[in-house]
Amino acid sequence: MAILLVFALILVVLLTGFRIAQEYQRAVVFRLGRFQSIQGPGLYWLIPFIDRQQKVDIRTKTVDLEQQETITKDSVTIKVNAVLWFRIITPKDAIIEVADYNKAVYQFSVTALRNIIGQHSLDEVLREREQINKTLQGIVDSTTEPWGIKIEMVEMKDVEIPAAMQRAMAREAEATREKRARIVKAEAELEASIKLTQGATEMEKSPIAVELRRMQMLSEIGIDNNTTTIVMVPSDFTSAAKSFSERVAQQKTA
Repeated sequence: MAILLVFALILVVLLTGFRIAQEYQRAVVFRLGRFQSIQGPGLYWLIPFIDRQQKVDIRTKTVDLEQQETITKDSVTIKVNAVLWFRIITPKDAIIEVADYNKAVYQFSVTALRNIIGQHSLDEVLREREQINKTLQGIVDSTTEPWGIKIEMVEMKDVEIPAAMQRAMAREAEATREKRARIVKAEAELEASIKLTQGATEMEKSPIAVELRRMQMLSEIGIDNNTTTIVMVPSDFTSAAKSFSERVAQQKTA
């Protein structure tokens, strides 16, 4: 009877050594304080009272980096927050090499974010955000690699600019648009003046063309019913018209 009781007790103890890890989990097993193996996913067995395990989640984790107030290279105080995605690729290093990998990744990422913003001007932060994200990812990834952690992506979410700076940027943008509009207008006036000069040069060769143009302008002015137009026809124009009509009449009689 005693033997059966001892056997049952041993069996229960052995059964308590079975563990289950989910598909997204890995178990780092220590035997008498020393690293033994990586177990999971699925069913595995540990020596009761001798083996100890620490489970890690190997799925991609999302970390919100709280808003940081920092100064840019051109001495503008801004507030920036970001999001970081990372996952564990070596569970053994994530447990052995760093005490708390979640806290370590967060703290270093925040520090790196502040440092990299300080190396860029405000215009660069606003214009080259994608490049800054890649640079920040590379810096954090190179530091966390010995911990068995892979930084998959870093994205800056919001860049908060002081109200005074926003007004200054709005005035600068307005001035730039006004400058562009004036340049376009000046170019149009230059092109128009060139065309008018060419037209005047051509009409100078023919006095009749000048008078025809003047008559056309008078007709355009006379479109308005309330306009009274007095037309003074130069004698040269009359003589030229008379000569032209005489030539036409001679050609008909001939």
